[in-house]
Amino acid sequence: MGSRVISRAKMFFSVLRSFQEGSSDSCSYEDDIQILKINGNKIAAVNLYCGSQTVFVCEKAVPKLSEPDDEQVIERSESDADDGCDVLQNEQGPQPLTVTKARQLLSLYTLFQNSGVSAVDSSFVLHPLWVRCDMSDPAGTTWFGAEPVCVGNKVTGVKLYSVTCKGSTVDKPSLLTLEELKQEHKKRHHPSSMGLKGNARFSLFGSTVFENTIIESQSSVTVDFKWSHVESVLEAPPLSSTATMNIKVASGDMRSPMFEMYRELEFLRSLADCLKTGETEWMEPIESTSAVNVTKAYLEELKTTAITSQDQAAKTAELKSETDPPIFNCFLERGNLDFVEQLWIRLRKSVTSYEDIRDSLKLVIEALRYDDIKPWIHRDSSSSLSKLILQSYHQQIEHVSLTGVTPIIMLLEMGLDKMRKDYINYLIGEELTTLNHLCYFLSTEVDLQEQVVRLRKLHHLLEIIVTCGTFLALPYDRLFLLTQSCLQHYKTSPYDEEHEFKLQIKPALITHLYQKEHPLTWRVEIASGHGPREVRTSLQLSDRPLVDHVIFETDYPNETVNGDSEEPAFFSTMVCCSLVSFT
Repeated sequence: MGSRVISRAKMFFSVLRSFQEGSSDSCSYEDDIQILKINGNKIAAVNLYCGSQTVFVCEKAVPKLSEPDDEQVIERSESDADDGCDVLQNEQGPQPLTVTKARQLLSLYTLFQNSGVSAVDSSFVLHPLWVRCDMSDPAGTTWFGAEPVCVGNKVTGVKLYSVTCKGSTVDKPSLLTLEELKQEHKKRHHPSSMGLKGNARFSLFGSTVFENTIIESQSSVTVDFKWSHVESVLEAPPLSSTATMNIKVASGDMRSPMFEMYRELEFLRSLADCLKTGETEWMEPIESTSAVNVTKAYLEELKTTAITSQDQAAKTAELKSETDPPIFNCFLERGNLDFVEQLWIRLRKSVTSYEDIRDSLKLVIEALRYDDIKPWIHRDSSSSLSKLILQSYHQQIEHVSLTGVTPIIMLLEMGLDKMRKDYINYLIGEELTTLNHLCYFLSTEVDLQEQVVRLRKLHHLLEIIVTCGTFLALPYDRLFLLTQSCLQHYKTSPYDEEHEFKLQIKPALITHLYQKEHPLTWRVEIASGHGPREVRTSLQLSDRPLVDHVIFETDYPNETVNGDSEEPAFFSTMVCCSLVSFT
């Protein structure tokens, strides 16, 4: 009997070793078990202990159905017309194994790494093994895990983990107390001393509740607290905690003060896409007057009125205030828009076709050629139209053929020039950075498509800063550090609205944002021992389950959990650890 078990353990070890040394992401074992190779931080429960290291995950294999040929389809079309089982089977998520089977796999894994067993290569260290469980035992086990303990390159023991879960409840007295958690830890370890650490995550900005409906937002700002000397379950993080904000902001949120700027950027991006594909979907115009008539009116205004730069600034403010919301004006309004920038504003609100752009630019160039207007422009303007205006000062305008993609390029350059100055105006005006730090984003030496990409990065940076400044009222020093972090990130990384920016902050600065909120997660961890022999027991309460392979019973239907209830509903997850030494 013993040799049979050792033989099975050897086979299991061989499968895992071969899998670990190979490049595949999954393999099969005993036909009905699938083993995956996954980064531990992708699984919430596993991430509590294994972090970002690679782990093996065992789960029930779900048969993949092959595509039927035409004859099979014809044969089954009448008899199985209403049978949706195959479709459901294909859509199943990860499936757990029985608790009994999970224990067997952990036994095999542990046995063959024990140097006391003959023919064991204890110098080869396997990845940690985690097994999905079906909660069929009284404790409600959802995961079993095993992690080798090493001294040098030799396995000297194994840490065994069990993850048990309970469905959400608002009944706080039913939750495990801190004293009960300490007793659970002492049962396994008999420690001489224990250390307690608390962790909690709160949401500072995200979904909005409107008329009892949760409006999901793609933007979120959460804050993670860490502290020692926990005194009770669900206690509020003390002001001595270390706090880290996790900031993820999506462009285009209508609640953002940057929304009008976002629409302007979208129009600019549509022009850039037109250069790549030859096609574009024109945005709904803001102005009812045609682009050509808008341009004619603007040129006529310049012809008949001797407008100084100050007069133009006043008219620009008037032009913007007619269409832009007040909250937007206070952030990015510039009173020194030159002729090209004002023309861009008018055209981007009225253009609906390629012909609109071509005919409008033709009117402008003719007015310049016949010396009908003497517009002023910023000294550092770099667009093609700006260069023509400079030439007009000396009556030496070169011929421009407004055919092909030339009108699109000219309008795109106008928008890039104007929007770059808008961003500079805010970031430098608020003393959040310097021109030297913006060189990468403002360069005109790269092609137009890359200029659009970099402008988009700058816009996303500004969305983040304005969100944190407006909605969270972060102080200047934190906004300055966040700006530097975003600039540094986007100099080397692609545009990514899913990226979470981190910002250290003092809890006292944001107490007004979280002190009346319920935590998304709250965790206490008890630890004893040192180094490789450290063992931990933890309790985590969260607004959603940490596992995705079982269905939980709750006090409320899923759609009302943490909805309008004054009392928060928490899922409870406990992770226990046992240390098995081989020497």
